[in-house]
Amino acid sequence: MRRDIRSGIESWPLERPFRISRGVKTAAEVVTVEIEADGVMGRGEAVPYARYEETPATVLAEIREVTDALASGAGRADLPGLLAPGAARNAIDCALWDWELKQGKASLPLLTRPLATALTVSLDTPEAMGEAAVALAAAPLVKVKVNAEDVEACLRAVRKSAPAPKLIVDPNESWDLALLASLQPLLAELRVDFVEQPVPSEIDAGLAGFERAVPICADESVHVSRDLDHLVGRYDMVNIKLDKTGGLTEALVLLEAARARGFGVMVGCMISTSLSIVPALAVAMHADYADLDGPWWLKQDRPGGITVEDGMILPPAPGFWGTNRA
Repeated sequence: MRRDIRSGIESWPLERPFRISRGVKTAAEVVTVEIEADGVMGRGEAVPYARYEETPATVLAEIREVTDALASGAGRADLPGLLAPGAARNAIDCALWDWELKQGKASLPLLTRPLATALTVSLDTPEAMGEAAVALAAAPLVKVKVNAEDVEACLRAVRKSAPAPKLIVDPNESWDLALLASLQPLLAELRVDFVEQPVPSEIDAGLAGFERAVPICADESVHVSRDLDHLVGRYDMVNIKLDKTGGLTEALVLLEAARARGFGVMVGCMISTSLSIVPALAVAMHADYADLDGPWWLKQDRPGGITVEDGMILPPAPGFWGTNRA
């Protein structure tokens, strides 16, 4: 029996602009896949990663190139031979997981309790970032987006407004090694838990032997499990994102491999709907940190998705993804 495969592009407006060192978003542009067979539909969503020259159009084209194979029965084990790790493979992999779980053909523990997530203060003036942080003062974890300008002023403004939460600093590859070194005393003073991908992945060899006051987490420098060997000695942690790994299947492999090598683990996301987040929760349940606030930025999320309250993710409604319970 052939499966029915549907795919498309959706745009979900944001409640407020989201700025990082590379640019600003006003909407979440996502690519979706639906796989239907035996009266059951599996859904997946991915967010194209501009850093790797992905666009909604190119990701959709990749998916449609393998639609016949999927319709004929290709499964998760076949995907690495069909697509490279990335957003297209992620959307398909998660749709297949959803279908298999609803059919009882796979098992996977899903989130049933609240889980702490980072809430993000996006890049802006120090004054605006301090004002944004006021609303997050009771959250357990805050992530601060910065670039190479006014770093100290921005971080001090956020920490003054939110003195209690754990703090993550994310420059999105915008620093160099000299700036990273100069900021070590400040990072320690402000009780930063770790810095995420401070320098471009192309120059991260310079992190080997770097004397750090706080841990350093790889993001752009790690996509799949085979990347881990060259991170040893450079990074203390890794950020697992399903849009980089090419889906939940490889994300679970990466989680196990990272733990085996002694890395700390964070599970992250792009700005997305809950359909991207719920599969990632299956990994985040076993991580040290979660940064899964993508839907928190939307004007409106998918019905039945996760809820974020005071920095805690509440599980989605039964039947949203991965279960057929009504």
